[in-house]
Amino acid sequence: MDIVQPITQDATQTGTDWLSRGGLRPTRQRIALAALLVGDGHNRHVTAESLYEAAMIHGERVSLATVYNTLRAFCDAGLMQEITVDGSKSYFDTNMHDHPHFFWEDEGRLSDAPSDQLEIARLPEAPEGAEISKVDVVIRLRRR
Repeated sequence: MDIVQPITQDATQTGTDWLSRGGLRPTRQRIALAALLVGDGHNRHVTAESLYEAAMIHGERVSLATVYNTLRAFCDAGLMQEITVDGSKSYFDTNMHDHPHFFWEDEGRLSDAPSDQLEIARLPEAPEGAEISKVDVVIRLRRR
């Protein structure tokens, strides 16, 4: 995940509008992180660490704990989704449509996989008293 675009006035406005759609108060730190995530109109897969690094490169004063808390708030507001790989590594995706992912093991990178090529013929029934709320598909890849 490379966030190389500068935080322009347009990116800041896009980020502020994005926060508004989620009903989140536009604090300085939220606006800066939102501008990095969606300011150029492209979807991103980030880790808290990669977003923190991008914020530091762009001169934003924010702690890693604040980045974690802000990503959690973005998810809770329905602006992002969390994809967990290996039960411990979390990636955050700004694309909220249902879609599968490729996880590039040698790079530790998550990317979108083509939805139109995925077919799930049948899911197991949920146990008594439960319902399926979501199905995450992560296809692990490594280079030959």
